[in-house]
Amino acid sequence: MTDIPGYALLGGVNAPADLRRLPATELPALALEVRRYLIETLGRIGGHFAANLGTVELSIALHRAFDTPHDRLVWDVGHQAYPHKMLTGRRARLETIRRLGGLAPFCHRAESEYDTFGVGHSSTSISAAAGMAAAVRVKNEKRRVVAVIGDGGMTAGMAFEALNHAGHLKLDMLVIYNDNDMSISENVGALRNHSARLLRRLGIDAPHKQRPASEDHNEAHLDNPGAIFETLGFGYHGPVDGHDLDALGAALERLRDASGPQLLHVVTVKGKGFDPAELDPIKYHGVTQFDPVTGAFPRKKTAGAPSYTQVFGQWLCEAAAADPAVVAITPAMREGSGLVDYAQRFPERYFDVGIAEQHAVTLAAGLACEGLKPVCAIYSTFLQRGYDQLIHDVAIQNLPVLFALDRGGLVGADGATHHGAYDFSYLRCIPNLVVMAPSDENECRRMLATGLTLQQPSAVRYPRGNGSGVACDAEARPLAVGKGRILREAHGRRRPRVAILAFGAMVQPALEAAEIFDAVVADMRFVKPLDTELILELANENDLLVTLEDNARLGGAGSAVNEVLVAQHHTVPVLNLGLPDQFIEHGTREELLAQCGLDTAGIQRAVAKRLRSRDLDRPSSAQSA
Repeated sequence: MTDIPGYALLGGVNAPADLRRLPATELPALALEVRRYLIETLGRIGGHFAANLGTVELSIALHRAFDTPHDRLVWDVGHQAYPHKMLTGRRARLETIRRLGGLAPFCHRAESEYDTFGVGHSSTSISAAAGMAAAVRVKNEKRRVVAVIGDGGMTAGMAFEALNHAGHLKLDMLVIYNDNDMSISENVGALRNHSARLLRRLGIDAPHKQRPASEDHNEAHLDNPGAIFETLGFGYHGPVDGHDLDALGAALERLRDASGPQLLHVVTVKGKGFDPAELDPIKYHGVTQFDPVTGAFPRKKTAGAPSYTQVFGQWLCEAAAADPAVVAITPAMREGSGLVDYAQRFPERYFDVGIAEQHAVTLAAGLACEGLKPVCAIYSTFLQRGYDQLIHDVAIQNLPVLFALDRGGLVGADGATHHGAYDFSYLRCIPNLVVMAPSDENECRRMLATGLTLQQPSAVRYPRGNGSGVACDAEARPLAVGKGRILREAHGRRRPRVAILAFGAMVQPALEAAEIFDAVVADMRFVKPLDTELILELANENDLLVTLEDNARLGGAGSAVNEVLVAQHHTVPVLNLGLPDQFIEHGTREELLAQCGLDTAGIQRAVAKRLRSRDLDRPSSAQSA
């Protein structure tokens, strides 16, 4: 037993087996300690907050009712799994979560045997649990399988695909439908409104009361509230108060050994037990340091450069004000994508589709078919989930959809599941698609304006965080498609002569590194179409070309440059710098760039090493010209 001052019960829970030995009468006090530990710890270090406060009792009840890890517990997304981590031997390391070398931000199979499935993107839990339940049947084992999914995650088509299949197979599994009326922002959709009407009829005090569903709806279906799940082959149970440990325990005891697919509807409050988070769960979804008593955040420093997200949001409002054909789509990322102001100013031209990236992309295609100008605001890592739709529904039909890809490159503490590490690679191989990467805020605005003028699909990929502080033009003027620019000329002091071809956010470190080698620096601007004329000009004038990107080296922008040179039979040596062929874990963006050799010092080391290579000793075309 481990004593923690002020945590008499929590200090003795180092594994679920300890939890199961506690008398039921002590569980409410344990829940209070878990919640207080979360508030105090995350007040110091930040992290995903409100969602975890909402799953304290649920985590306790699940680990008490089921024999984990023998019984499989699969969490969706992982925003809400901090209590789960605390109860499974990782409480002492919670201080390290999301930090370099520390606990993973989400469930991670390599971290603990209790993390049965790695997560980060939503709506995977039912599919994974169905696979595990099917394996139990094939292997003729005796174990239970439980998936926990939120009402936000249930908006994704993948969740219904899994329900449909598991119901057809009659798998022995339990789905916990954790209904708190929230994704990161408020949940949307017909299923959400059904739940709001149901809870109102039952007189249940739930977050849904703050946004009641419309009255003009036939409520006869509420006589069988679980009909939609029963149609898919699941037994429906609930709703149950997700903060009532007795009610939760009783429901889980009833369902633990039930045969066939079962679904338990649990109603929780995001931010439960911390008034500021209950009142504003959006603000407290993911937090920096805050006062664990008042919830107050430290006073912000003097405003510096705006974030790329803010730049996009402001540009979009300007574009929509000037052109009534501009519409915006987001898959449940209103705040994260900078669409709050737009949603308020242009509600009729704003479409939050919920966590449904595939639908978001094809919805944009349909809007484009009717002459509108859709802007699909989506994180780079989430567009991966709509890749077939991008090809099949947008690119093949050459529809003018503009994709605003936030979080390109390394994003930091959310880790491998959230890095936008592959977009250059997976976008540049698609015909008809124009791919742009801005080096600063003004370039971002100009590229967005460029995309809006094109009669073909386009993507503007920009990083998380602030810009470099450049002044933005009053009017965002479109760029010439496929044309880069030289930002630094060489002064002729050094040999061999080096040119750095930088893409997007890597332009600034390229400029800094170039001072050492007196290198030419080109801001390539376009990943597709490439400025082949500029590439060949630099190849003819220099002894070494260096390509620089915060994307996977394999198949990325540097590979595209190589293809141009090979096609022209050009033999200039090339050094491709980018992300290595491995998944990058969590840490700050600065730490991870340094780890990958993409900070200024790392770039200088790589170039210096390459300049020592023997193939640069021969006279080059630049030296012999």
